[in-house]
Amino acid sequence: MPAVKGEGMRGLAVFISDIRNCKSKESEVKRINKELANIRSKFKGDKTLDGYQKKKYVCKLLFIFLLGHDIDFGHMEAVNLLSSNKYTEKQIGYLFISVLVNESSTLMQLVTENLKTDLSSRNPINTNLALHCIANIGSKAMAEALGGEVPKLLVSSDTIDQVKQSSSLCLLRLYRTSPEAIPKGEWQNRVIHLLNDQHMGVVTAASSLIHDLASTSTDDYKGSVSLAVARLSRIVTSSYTDLQDYTYYFVPAPWLAVKLLRLLQLFPPPDDAAVRGRLNECLETILNKAQEPPKSKKVQHSNSKNAVLFEAINLIIHHDSEPNLLVRACNQLGQFLQHRETNLRYLALESMCHLASSEFSREAVKKHLETVVKALKTERDVSVRQRAVDLLYAMCDKSNADEIVGEMLDYLEAADYSIREEMVLKVAILSEKFAVDYTWYVDTILNLIRIAGDYVSEEVWYRVIQIVINREDVQGYAAKTVFEALQAPACHENMVKVGGYILGEFGNLIAGDPRSNPLVQFNLLHSKFHLCSPSTRGLLLSTYVKFINLFPEIKTTIQDVLKNDNQLRNADAELQQRAVEYLKLSVISSADILATVLEEMPPFPEKESSLLAKLKKKTGEVDKDEVKKVKKQQVLPTAIEINNIGESSTDDMAAPPPSLATTAPTNAAPPAASMDLLGLDSTPDPKPSVVSFFDTAPSNPPPPTNGGLFDIFDPSPGGTTTPENTAGLTPGAEENFNKFICKNNGVLFENDLLQIGVKSEFRTTLGRVTIFYGNKTSYQFANFATSVSCPDSLQASLKVTTQPVGTVVDAGAQVQQMITIESLKAFTDTPILHIQFTAGGSGDASGARQFINLKVPVMISNFFAGATMAAGDFFGRWKTLSDPTQEAQKIFQATTSMDTETDKGKLIGFGLTLLADVDPNPDNFVGAGVIHTAEAQIGVLLRLEPSKNAKMYRLTLRTSRQLVSQRLLELLLTQF
Repeated sequence: MPAVKGEGMRGLAVFISDIRNCKSKESEVKRINKELANIRSKFKGDKTLDGYQKKKYVCKLLFIFLLGHDIDFGHMEAVNLLSSNKYTEKQIGYLFISVLVNESSTLMQLVTENLKTDLSSRNPINTNLALHCIANIGSKAMAEALGGEVPKLLVSSDTIDQVKQSSSLCLLRLYRTSPEAIPKGEWQNRVIHLLNDQHMGVVTAASSLIHDLASTSTDDYKGSVSLAVARLSRIVTSSYTDLQDYTYYFVPAPWLAVKLLRLLQLFPPPDDAAVRGRLNECLETILNKAQEPPKSKKVQHSNSKNAVLFEAINLIIHHDSEPNLLVRACNQLGQFLQHRETNLRYLALESMCHLASSEFSREAVKKHLETVVKALKTERDVSVRQRAVDLLYAMCDKSNADEIVGEMLDYLEAADYSIREEMVLKVAILSEKFAVDYTWYVDTILNLIRIAGDYVSEEVWYRVIQIVINREDVQGYAAKTVFEALQAPACHENMVKVGGYILGEFGNLIAGDPRSNPLVQFNLLHSKFHLCSPSTRGLLLSTYVKFINLFPEIKTTIQDVLKNDNQLRNADAELQQRAVEYLKLSVISSADILATVLEEMPPFPEKESSLLAKLKKKTGEVDKDEVKKVKKQQVLPTAIEINNIGESSTDDMAAPPPSLATTAPTNAAPPAASMDLLGLDSTPDPKPSVVSFFDTAPSNPPPPTNGGLFDIFDPSPGGTTTPENTAGLTPGAEENFNKFICKNNGVLFENDLLQIGVKSEFRTTLGRVTIFYGNKTSYQFANFATSVSCPDSLQASLKVTTQPVGTVVDAGAQVQQMITIESLKAFTDTPILHIQFTAGGSGDASGARQFINLKVPVMISNFFAGATMAAGDFFGRWKTLSDPTQEAQKIFQATTSMDTETDKGKLIGFGLTLLADVDPNPDNFVGAGVIHTAEAQIGVLLRLEPSKNAKMYRLTLRTSRQLVSQRLLELLLTQF
C-alpha cells in the first residue's frame, strides 16, 4: 500500500497553513471562498483532472466542511473516486461519502453500486473500505440494499480474518438500524461458529453481533452457549502471557470475556451437565482471581479485572441456581462495600440488591446490614446513598424490618431532596408488608408524615386509612395517636387529613377521656381549618357532619360553624355546596336517618396496596431489578405479595379510599350485591348503601356490580357472518372469546348493526351468563332469534339452560338474555351462540337476514375457586403431581409488554389465588386454586416464570388430570 508523500499533498498542506495563519474570521472566510472558487472552476472547466488531483481537491472540501462551512458541490467527483484502483483515492472517496452525502441523495444509487462491486472484490482492502462506509452510513436503505451481501462475506470460507471482523461489525450496525431488513438464512446457524475462530478479533466482533441477534430470538442461537463457555474457559484459565496480543494490563482479553458473559446472560443455565460444570469452573476461577494480589497498581488493571468480575457476578445472579457461587459472590461484593473507590462501592450495592432476591444468598446479604446503614449515613455521593436505600429495601424481611425502617426514618430527616419521595414510598411499603403489630405500622406512617409530610403522596395516607378501618384492634389506638399528633403547633396538612378522617370515624373511641372529649376534638380540628387547602377543608367539613352523628351534644356548635358566611358564601363551589347540604341534613333529618346516612364506613375489600406500583413508576425500574430470570424447573418460584383482587387487576388509588366504587370485591368475600346464581332472586341484597362524605370531588359512578345494565357501546371489532357462512364462526369470534379468559364482563361482538355485551358470574359448579343485545341502528330488528348449541363433547359435561328472548328489538333498544350453566365434569370445548335477525329500514342492509355465530365465554377456568396454602403444603402438593401426564408446560415468547402488575392481574382474573412467601424468587408467580365440577374437585397449581431480559415466559401447570392441565395452559398462552 503506497504511502502518501508530503509533496504530493503540498497544496492541501499550504491551504491548511494559510487557514491557521488567518488573524480574523473574515480573513479565514475570504481564503476559504477563494479556494472554493478555485476548486469549483477546476471541477467545471478542467476535464483532464486525474484521480490524484480529484483526491486533493476533495480533501480540501472535507477540511472546509470540518471547519463548519457548507459544501454544495464535489459530490460526483467523490463518487468517481470510488471507481479508482488506488487505495488512497478510493479511501478519500469513501470518507467524503460517509461524511457529506445524505442518505436521501440521488447519488446513493451510484454509491450502492460501487459498494456492491467492492464487496465482491477479491482485494480485501477494497472490501474493508466498503464495509466501513456501509457501517458509517448505516441507513435503513443501505440495510435493505446490502443486508443480504454482508452475511455472505461473514460466513464465507474464502474471507480473511480482517474482513470477517469488519463484516461482523458492519452487520451489527445494519441489524441495529433495521432488523427486519436483514434476511434470515443459513448464515444464522453458521455465524455462531465464529466464536470458535482462531482469530481473537473475529471472536470479539462476532460476540457483539451474536449478542444482539440472540437478544431478540434466543431459540435460534442456543448453540452459541456451549461455544461461548468453551471460549470463556480458554480465556480465564490462561495466563496473561498466553494471549499477549490481547492482554490488557495483565488481564487476558477482558473485553471479550465481558461480551461472552453478557451473551450467556441471555440464556437459562445450560442443560448439558458438562457444559454447566465447565461454566461453573470458569465463574469460580474468576472469583478466585479476584482474591489474588493485584499484578499492577495501575487503575487500568483494577478496572479491567473488576469489569470481568462484576459481569461474572451478574451471570451468577441471572442463573440463580448455584448456592455456593451466590454466597461467594455476596462475600466478594461485601469486601467492596468499604473499598476506597466510589464506583466499586456503587456497583457492589447495586449487585447485592439483586442477590437479596435469591433464597440462596439472602441470608449472606443480611449479614452486611450494619455496613449498608453506615454507607447510607456517611457516603458523600448521593447516587451511592440511593443504592444503599435500594439494598436496605431489598434485604428487609420480618426479622429486620423494625431496624431497617427505623434507620431509614432516622436518615430521612437529613436525606437529599432527590431521594426523599422514593424513601417515603419504600418506608410505607415495608412498614405495611412486614407489620406484625399494626400499632407499630400506624406509628411509623404518622412519624413519616411528621418527618417528610411534603413527600407523602395520597396513596400513602389513603392506605393507612384503609388499614385502620379494616382492623378493629387498631382503631382506638389510631384515634388516640392521631389526636396527640394534631396537638403539635406545626402540623403538616397530610396529618390533618389523616386525623380528620380517623377522628370522624372513630373519635367516639377516645371521647370518654376528658382530655379528648368531643368538643376538644372538634376545636382541635377546626383550629387547623383556616391553614388548609380547599380539598382538606372539604374533608374536615365531612368530619364535622360525622361528629353530629357521633356526638349530638356538640351539634349546635358545628351547625354554627356551617352557618358561618365563610362557609355558606365560600368562593369555592365545592365547599359552599358541602356546607349548605350538611347543614340542611343536620337540621331536617331525624336521628335514625342521620345514623343511616352517616354510618361508620364498612371494611374495605382487602387488596394489594398500589404503593409498590407507584414506586416502580417513580423510579422507572426497567433495569436489572425488573429482569425476570428463567429458572430450571427444580428451582421453585419466590415471594410474591398477596393480591386478593376480584375481577379487577389494578388497585385504583386515584380516588380517596372511602369511595367503595374504587375497590374490587375479593374472592374470599363476595359483595353483598352479588346476585343469586340459581336465578331465584333477580334483585340485589337490600343492604343499605353507605354514603362517603370524604370525597373532595365528585367521582364517576362505578360500574354496576349486580345484574344491572352496563354500557355495551364500547368499541370492539367484529363482523357479520353472511348467509353463505352460517355454519362457521363469525370472523373475530375467537379473538373476542380470548378477551374473556381473564375477565367476566365486556363486549363479545360489535358491528355497524349490533353490539353484544356479556356479564358473567360463577360460583362453585354454577354460573350465569347475561347476554345484552343492543340495536345500534335507527330501525327495528325483526325475527330476532337466538340459540345455544353444545358440541358432542360438551353434552355430558355442561348443563346449559337458555332463557328465551323477544323476536323484536326496537331501534336503539337493548334486550338481555340469561343463560345458566352447570359444570358436570371437566371440559375443553365451548358452547356456540347462534343469532339471526332481519335488519329492516332503508339502506344497503334493508331486509337482509343476518347470521352471527359466536363462542359463549364459558371455559373450565370459570369454575375456579382460589386456594391458599403454606409453602410446605404447596411444595408437598407440587411433588405429588410430578407425573408427566399431570403437568403441562410451555416456554414461549412474550406477545405483550412484560409488566409485573399486569401479569399479576391476569392471573388473578383467571381465578387463581397468588401465594406469597412461597417462591424464593420474587419475580416468579405461584398460584393455587380448585376447579369445581359436579363429578369432582380438581386441584390446580401454577408457576409462571417471566424473563424480561429474554422477553420470554415459562408456564407450568400441574393438576390431577392431563386434560385440565393442557386446557388451562392453552387458555393462558393467549394472554401473555
